[in-house]
Order: sequence, then structure tokens, then C-alpha cells
Amino acid sequence: MTAERYADPIQAPGTGEARWQDWDGWRRMPRCPLPASGHVVVVAAHPDDEVLGAGGTLALLASAGVALTVVSVTDGEGSHPGSTVMSPQRLADVRARELRDALDELGAGQAEIVRLRLPDTDVAAHEDALAAELTRRLAGAALCLAPWTGDVHGDHEAVGRAALAAARSASVPCRLYPVWLWHWAEPGDPRVPWRNASRVELTPAARARKRAAVQHFTTQIRPLGPGPHDAAVLPPEELAHHLRGWEVVFA
Repeated sequence: MTAERYADPIQAPGTGEARWQDWDGWRRMPRCPLPASGHVVVVAAHPDDEVLGAGGTLALLASAGVALTVVSVTDGEGSHPGSTVMSPQRLADVRARELRDALDELGAGQAEIVRLRLPDTDVAAHEDALAAELTRRLAGAALCLAPWTGDVHGDHEAVGRAALAAARSASVPCRLYPVWLWHWAEPGDPRVPWRNASRVELTPAARARKRAAVQHFTTQIRPLGPGPHDAAVLPPEELAHHLRGWEVVFA
């Protein structure tokens, strides 16, 4: 079945990492400068988004001594609807622990973690309240990192929109990290605003920390059980997109 037959592009067969690696567009992206001090607020729709999309960046910021606040908008309790192995509440608690362990692996164990507990898959219904909450938390921040508003995932896009609105209100620069883009898009894809993209080059140490951190998200990278509702959300071919020596953000 071709990708065009799928209503949800995230469920369709994805673009292989080898095609992304061969793309010559990477070298045209400018480098993204990062704060060397101060406070950075990292917003994620679900625990693991921030590590997949910007984990190497978080490792670099933590290594530089930048204070980090990680805002988990939902607990990711909806990742396995219909699971017979783990209830949504249990999944929420486990995913919160996975995030803490992943941040420890990144060298960001001192990061403040804020769980807003908005409903997974329904963030858009709470977007205005979320923007107000983020505006308060962004006061005095040097940077906001948040999901890309074009990621073709409703929660990611709603969180990104709320973060952009909050950053404007707080007069804080905001950069948006993609997660699912690497699955459904193709190199040079006209649906992607590449002109607004920049790269964060990862040191070997930051890349190794991110690779180790991703392994803590066992509820997402390994099956919860043998049934179809307990399958891994992020199989190895999907994880490969997030283990490069660089990360991409959009202005």
C-alpha cells in the first residue's frame, strides 16, 4: 500500500534515514547559536519529544551550565490506546520516570520538570490556557524550545502554537524542533520551510549522551506486550532519524 492510501501520514511508510543522510541540503543550513548562560524552557507535548527532537541540544546547554525547565504538557498516557498490559495512568507514571532518567543521561539531571497533565491527543482544546501558563514560565528566559507547528501531529502543533504565542508575549526567542517530519517528509520537501531551518551541531559527547538517553524510553521503543495494541511506537528505523550528529530547529 502506498503512502497516499493512508489518511494519517505518520501511519504511512516513512522515508528511510539513508535518504536523509544523502541529502545535500544540510550544508546549506546555517548554524543555530545557543545561549551560553541563563535559563531555557523546553516544552514537549509528550515525554520523549524533547529528547528525540532536541536531546543533543539539551546536553550542550546543560554542559554549558544553562538552567533548564522541561515542561511536559501531557503525560503521554495515550500512546497505547487499547493496551491490555498497561493502563493509561500507569503509562503516564512510567513515562514521567523515563523522562527523568533520560535527562540524567543527558547531564541535565538538575532540570526542573513541570507536568501540566493536559489530556493526551486533546491539547488543542486547551491551547489558550496553555499559552497563558507558558507565558508565565517564560518570564526572563533566554530561549524557548518547543515542537514544530507543522509536524502533522495535533498535539505537537498545538503545543508549538501555544509556545510561539507565549514567547511573543514574554519577548523570548523561540525555536521549534520537529519530531515526525523525518518520517512523513522527503529531502527538499516543499511542505517544509527549509529557509527557516538551522542546525545545532552536536559534539561527540552530546551525541553519545542523546543515544543513551533515548534508550530509557522503553515504553516507546519496545513493545509493551505481544498484542497489536502494545507495539513499539518508535521502531529502530524511526529512531535512526533522531540519532544524527546534528539537530534541526525552525525559527
